Formats: sequence, structure tokens, C-alpha cells
Amino acid sequence: MSTIKKGGEFLIKPTPAAEIFTLEDLSEEQKMIRDSAKEFIDREVMPHHDRFEHKDYALTEETMRKLGEMGLLGVTVPEQYGGLGMGFVTTMLACDYVSGGNGSLATAFGAHTGIGTLPILLYGTEDQKNKYLPDLATGTKFGAYCLTEPDAGSDANSGKTKAVLSEDGKTYTINGQKMWISNAGFAEIFIVFARIEDDKNITAFIVEKEGTEGLTFGEEEHKLGIRSSSTRQVFFNDMKVPAENLLGQRNNGFKIAINSLNVGRIKLAAANIDGQRRIFGHSVKYASDRKQFGVSISTFGAIRKKLAEMATGIFVSEAATYRAGKDVQDKIDELIAGGMGHQEAELKGVEEFAVECSILKVFVSDLTQHSADEGIQIYGGMGFSEDMPMEAAWRDSRIGRIYEGTNEINRLLAVGMLIKKAMKGQLDLMGPAMAVGKELMGIPSFETPDYSEFMSEEKALLENLKKVFMMVSGSALQKYMGDIDKQQHLLLNASEILNQIYMAESTVLRAEKSFDADSVQAAMAKLNLYKATEKIIAAAKEGIISFADGDEQRMMLSGLRRFTKYTNQPNVIALTEKIAAHFVEKGSY
Repeated sequence: MSTIKKGGEFLIKPTPAAEIFTLEDLSEEQKMIRDSAKEFIDREVMPHHDRFEHKDYALTEETMRKLGEMGLLGVTVPEQYGGLGMGFVTTMLACDYVSGGNGSLATAFGAHTGIGTLPILLYGTEDQKNKYLPDLATGTKFGAYCLTEPDAGSDANSGKTKAVLSEDGKTYTINGQKMWISNAGFAEIFIVFARIEDDKNITAFIVEKEGTEGLTFGEEEHKLGIRSSSTRQVFFNDMKVPAENLLGQRNNGFKIAINSLNVGRIKLAAANIDGQRRIFGHSVKYASDRKQFGVSISTFGAIRKKLAEMATGIFVSEAATYRAGKDVQDKIDELIAGGMGHQEAELKGVEEFAVECSILKVFVSDLTQHSADEGIQIYGGMGFSEDMPMEAAWRDSRIGRIYEGTNEINRLLAVGMLIKKAMKGQLDLMGPAMAVGKELMGIPSFETPDYSEFMSEEKALLENLKKVFMMVSGSALQKYMGDIDKQQHLLLNASEILNQIYMAESTVLRAEKSFDADSVQAAMAKLNLYKATEKIIAAAKEGIISFADGDEQRMMLSGLRRFTKYTNQPNVIALTEKIAAHFVEKGSY
């Protein structure tokens, strides 16, 4: 079990490689879940690419029902409610391998198993869970989540949909509209958010489609990607809902929405990984088959660089996503062992690692679309054709940067949540920040460290990169104090540093734990760390020269050079070539 007990603690506490969870640690049961999901997608989804691309909503619904029959819609639902009752890591694994074959199915699956089911599982009464979860877990009925409104997107709590309690207290009458509702075309159970009277926060309700008057739907939206994902507006016109269908507590809907999204964010990261694997598989095969100037284009350095970076991105995404997933699982287990109920423990476990959830959502979704873009480039003109897989992959991957809160919102959230933890005394960021300030005033050591142990220099560099974050964010916070939330440019710089540190550290630790110094995995960890360091330098420098001047600026820029310095600079081209050669020969990830 990891000794990391708090979200964001990776910034101030070294993590031994032996304590992180990686895909190399999967149990036999988990491997069976992975393999069955992958086999299902290869058999039931991949041969029907054209149907999914031509808005075959019925195919999406049919495929979802088959997933329900296999038990894959109920992996996270306890057995007593008709599910498989698997742990958090296993639910992420199912999400990973179910979601890679097609963006439309991935959207339907994610919306149903996540925000369509979890609010009832985590906040429902025992009667509500017994009534709704068995059908949701088996795919007998599907779920949808009605939060977004025309004037309430990122500011979800500003929704105008209203709920009025009847004089006899038996029913609520709901009026309003929701938009961009995934699964709306075939869902039977809706989680609907509305405001009661002039409450500060919205309230959640469970709405059944069958027999409910005043519930109507718009036409299917015509979207850039995920074309066979049902997406409609939902209208409530004097719609009556039984009072017992209020979910959780009155005025608590915003908290339900936020916690559901936290779970959705880490699972969205998992849902993007197999898409990257499949994009890479197509790309490396095409590069090996395509001949120009008498040789395969996979022999060209420009193509090999792309392939090496795409493969590295997959390794990085896996490392950080499953590390965080296991930290959440460990926190849940710890809370349950301490006497907390499973429902509350799962809420608290995910909430604790909300910072990591936002980091992962941003990084992996950005990376997936970049991978698809590079895939198009490898295919050249053919990549622009609908007959090739890259065009659809690029369009489908674009939505990942908008789902579950835009990536810009999540970048700001990650840093904002860290600051709040520090202000509440839940995480000591001030002590390390002050220590970095003291170190900057001191004379640096000129001794050459001993980096003979595997990954020792990389881990030392990561500790210094954490000092960069403390230096930049600490100085900015000291300058702007309570107005720091208005400095979005600086917060985005700090977020880039934060994201790169977490992803790079996870990758280095995975390589150290499961592989050796000569492995291609070690090469990927080193290549990613080099590129992460360069991005951190750029983000930190932009921030420093924007809010500091004079001696303070010179001192911080000097510190930036000190904290980002390698003793033994890696040969980036040699690392890239080693990675490319391995995967071109293998022919897949």
C-alpha cells in the first residue's frame, strides 16, 4: 500500500518506486477483465467502424446492452445491487479497454457507468439503490446526467431549471431545459439537477422516463465527432417527480455534481489510453507498409521521432493513471478499515485525490488528440480520408478536452485545490516553499553527486523540479494573496509545471519498479523527463518574468537554471531511436 495518503502530497514527499501500482502489477482477475474487454471490442466494435461513423445510434445502444450482459456496465456496482463489485483500479481497467475502439461507444459507456450510475450509488438511499442500480448494472436500463444548460456550462451551479414542491409535499414540479445530454436518446433513468426556490445550490433528482409526462427531447445533435453517441436537449415542462426521488439532500446537488465529475475525470484519463494504443498500432503498421524512395517510411528519422514520442505518451499515460487509481483505492480501503461505510469512503477517497484527477484528465486528453494528429501526419494525405482510421480518431479525441470540465478549467482547478488544501492546513506547501527560498539565498554545492543507482539522477531532478513549482507558485501567491485566482495566466503556468512533474515522476517510478536500465521503458521515462523539463523551464520562465522584476527576477531565473540542470545530459536522439526501433520491430504498442 502506498504511503501517499493525501492528494497533492507527491509535491512534498518522495514516493518509493516499490509503493506505486503499475500495469505490471495486475492480478490474474484483472487481466481477465482486461482481456475480455479487449476481445469484445475487437469482435463487436472494430468491424463496424463505418456504421458508428454514420450515426447508427441503434448500434451504440445494442452494443451497450451486450456490454451489460457481460457484466462490464456493473464492474463498480456492488454485488448486492447486481454488479460485479470490483475495486477502483479494476473499474478503471474496464473503462480503459472498453473505450479504445470507438469514441461513440466510449461516450455512451462513460456517461452510463460514471455520471449516470455513480450519483445513485454514492448518494442514493437504500431504496433508491435497490430500485435503480440492478437495471443500470446489467444494461436493462441506461442512465443519463442532466446538468449543463444553455447559460450554465462551466458555472454549473448557475442553472435556471426550477423545482417546486407541491403543497402536500408528495411531488416536485420541474421546469427548464438541459443540453448536450449524452445517452438522452435511449436512456430511461436521468439524474436531473434543478434549484428549489432560491436555494444557494442546485438539488439532484432521479427521473424515470417511463410514465413521466412533461419530459421531452430535442433532435439528435450533429457533432464533429462521436457521431453515434446520442446527444440531445432535454426539456421539462411541468414535469412531476415523486418527492422520494430527490437524490441526496436538498441544496446538495452541486456537491454531487462535483464529486461525480472528479470520478469522471480520472476515468476519462483511463478511457483515453487504449485509444492511444490503437492510434499507435495503426500508425506503426502504416509506416512500416508505406514505401517511398524504395524503403518503408518507418526508416525515416522524422517518422521514427513521431512514433517514439507516441509510444512514450502511452507509457506515461498508463503510469500516472494507474498510480493515481491505486492511491484512490488505497484511501478507500483505509477509510473502510477505519469504520467508514463503503459509500462515504468511495466519495472521500476520490475527493482526496481530486488534484490528481484534474491533472490526469488534462494531460491524457491533450496527449490523445496530439497522438491522433501525429497519426494523420504519418498517413499523409491518406490520413485525411474517411476511409482511413485517423480521421475519425482525431475527431473523436477532440471532445476529451471539453468533457468533465474543459482542460482550461481543470488546469486552474488543480492549482486552486492545492492552494485551498494549504490554506486549510491539510497540506504543508508553505514549509517547502520557504525552504526553497532559503536555498536560493545560499551557495549551491559544486560537488558531483553519485548517480550510479538506476534512475537516481532522474529522481534527483524531479525533486528539483518540485522546487521550481514551489518557487514560482509560492512567490506568485505571496505577491497576489487573495487575488491569486484572478491571475489565470500565472495559474496556467503553475499548472503546466504541476502536471509535468506528476506525469514524469509516475513514469520514472514505473520504469524503476518494473524494468531495468537497458530497457526501452527506461528510455521512454528518460525521454519524457527531458521533454517535461523543457516545458517546465518555458512555463516557469514565462511566469517569473511576468510577475517579478529586479533582483527578485534575477534570483528566481538563476534558481530555475540551477533546479533544471542535468549532471549527465541525456542523448535525446539516441533515446528516440532506441524507442522507435523497438516498436517498429514489434509492430504495435
